[in-house]
Amino acid sequence: MSDAFCASKMHIDKEYNELNGTLYFKDSHVSEMLRQARCETDFEVRTLMMIDSLDMTETERKIILDNCRSCKDGKIIITHGTDTMVETAKFLAANIKDKTVVLTGAMRPYTFGSSDGIFNLGVAIGFVKSLPNGVYIAMNGHCFKPDNCVKNKKLGKFEKLH
Repeated sequence: MSDAFCASKMHIDKEYNELNGTLYFKDSHVSEMLRQARCETDFEVRTLMMIDSLDMTETERKIILDNCRSCKDGKIIITHGTDTMVETAKFLAANIKDKTVVLTGAMRPYTFGSSDGIFNLGVAIGFVKSLPNGVYIAMNGHCFKPDNCVKNKKLGKFEKLH
């Protein structure tokens, strides 16, 4: 069985311009991260968009939803910026009932070194393979339901609401 991997550009993929100090998107690092992690799971990697999650609107969320719906496999991992990951997960949860979808991201971009991205991606792979149908968020070694988690910006981690 192959799993699908849909990548919407996120914090993991940001690059740093040393000349002007800005962050930008160039290419997805997901395939490289999977190789580095020696992942042997068969994935189809798709790049859906190259935007910061803070700039996402309902239009971009519908693109993600449409790609999830059209995906032949029932196991999907979505890489997503951490600032609006919960909103996208809630939107998907309201519209997808017949697949297992796990959103993940990174608090620190992959290219910065010491990124949590590879760890979060690996955890997401384990969760997508073992969880029943539904939409989940995999961050910091935990699995969250979208309606019961929040990004704690002061501590730099995701946590349960209750």
